[in-house]
Amino acid sequence: MNVTIYHNPACGTSRNTLAMIRNAGIEPTIVAYLDAPPSRAELKSMIAAAGLTVREAIREKGTPFEALELGNPALGEEELLDAMVEHPILINRPFVVTPLGTRLCRPSEVVLNILPDTHKGLFSKEDGEAVLDSEGKRIV
Repeated sequence: MNVTIYHNPACGTSRNTLAMIRNAGIEPTIVAYLDAPPSRAELKSMIAAAGLTVREAIREKGTPFEALELGNPALGEEELLDAMVEHPILINRPFVVTPLGTRLCRPSEVVLNILPDTHKGLFSKEDGEAVLDSEGKRIV
């Protein structure tokens, strides 16, 4: 299965999502989106495929969101997209694209909705929260 994750290795949610993909026996294409951001068209398409608005896909914490006054309700989706392209740190993470769908995987276990049921046993997040049981069945 062809899976792509837009990954930030400094993010625990992104690391957990990547680990769940690998637990399903899949080695995904990893896009380090801070270094190689998606194009504006790719970003817009990915957000739409995930069923989100641009505002729902923008990251506030640890970004220039406040400094750029992106919370202003007068700003439209096109202006927010422009800001995300210019400052990729504003792209919430991780986005995962599979043949079964595209999702913003927050929380990380959202990725299970777009992966095949091929998980290899027990899986717990970095913080110890169990997600899959010893048979690879979803707990949460």
